[in-house]
Amino acid sequence: MNGRVAICPGSYDPVTNGHLDIIGRAARIFDQVVVGVVDQPLRKQKTLFSAAERVGFIEEATSGLDNVSVSVFSNLLVEFAREHGATAIVKGLRAISDFEYEFELNQLNRKLAPEIESVYVMASAEYSFLSSTGVKEIATFGGDIGDLVPSGVAAALRERIER
Repeated sequence: MNGRVAICPGSYDPVTNGHLDIIGRAARIFDQVVVGVVDQPLRKQKTLFSAAERVGFIEEATSGLDNVSVSVFSNLLVEFAREHGATAIVKGLRAISDFEYEFELNQLNRKLAPEIESVYVMASAEYSFLSSTGVKEIATFGGDIGDLVPSGVAAALRERIER
């Protein structure tokens, strides 16, 4: 890849409109954005959707962004970034709790890969409350998630929960 490359990592279980907002904004700043889907996140025991399903949701939702690609990874984030020639890791921040967690990760990543910058994008106001966990909880109890996730994700989530 040529130009300025950034990684937007996450579990994306499932991808939300908040995630897509951050990815889209990163795509305006960087020449290439690689959405890194964590295969099996350490912070979560089990994902609701497989890595392949999560990749499919993101690919569909970002199909209009020519400079965005999606890839699964199961190694250190900084190694994944190096593999893609990335000079930046882009993360969204919603609240102080996000900052505290991301600050700690940033320090570890800088120690491992000082050549890769972490870039934080503040969540847009309409998504400042939005999380994949919250979306799954709302869907579990029959709430409307239509304006929180892409339509394909909403349908898949309803189907998965009904099982």
